[in-house]
Amino acid sequence: MSFVDHLEELRWHIIRALGSIFVFALVAFFNKSFVYGTLILGPSKPDFWTYRMLCKVGEFLNAPDLCIKELNFTLQSREMTAQFTMHITQSFVVGLVIAFPYAFWEIWRFVRPGLLPGERRISKGAVFFVSILFLIGIFFGYYIVSPLAINFLVNYQLDPSILNEFDIASYISLLVMTVLACGIMFQLPMVIFALSKLGVVTPAFLKSYRRHSYLVILIVAAIITPSPDMFSQLLVAIPLFLLYEISITISGRVMRQREKDLLEFEQNGKID
Repeated sequence: MSFVDHLEELRWHIIRALGSIFVFALVAFFNKSFVYGTLILGPSKPDFWTYRMLCKVGEFLNAPDLCIKELNFTLQSREMTAQFTMHITQSFVVGLVIAFPYAFWEIWRFVRPGLLPGERRISKGAVFFVSILFLIGIFFGYYIVSPLAINFLVNYQLDPSILNEFDIASYISLLVMTVLACGIMFQLPMVIFALSKLGVVTPAFLKSYRRHSYLVILIVAAIITPSPDMFSQLLVAIPLFLLYEISITISGRVMRQREKDLLEFEQNGKID
């Protein structure tokens, strides 16, 4: 294919990817009551699933402070066009999250033919793993990180006379940024895979900086969950520790494959 043909092919992949996002955005737009009443505003209500589970955990551990029975705040919309604009923009955010596996698959279909046979073999299942990690990160951010952050921030008061009356845009911005950040953060194993393929990182490098990485993860967990209790921070940090360990394993696999390919090249003059 010529360069122009490649551009044409890429254009159609992008159009199909954006089209899938648009379709799911329309579905979200016409299901306003569920998207906002249940999905987006869910973490702002005391009967949210996470809060109910924390109450059960608190009962089991005899730690009543874990139970969240009240969220001390109200939401307001202070601009005439705010709710309508928000309805459109958040519909596209929901559409992006739902359509992500297909949209990524479309882009991958364009990239994959340009890989070498060995690279195709190693990257087999990339769409599946990227999509799964993204969705796990989204669920983790929505059900774990966001409720903990919202609970801390809405119940934090400098003085009882100060009322927590937040703009709806501020609440949704916190929720969306937290959830999407977790979705991206859970791509760590795939990022390490790519860097290992390029020879930028090695398992030895990751192991030597394990303690430093754990310290950074704890700091990130403390930032993401502003709640001062250790339980909330560990709840966020433990999955990140696991992701880092998985990344070391993935890097080791890539390096072993690189060594195998190099050996085959030295023996046969080519790589299968």
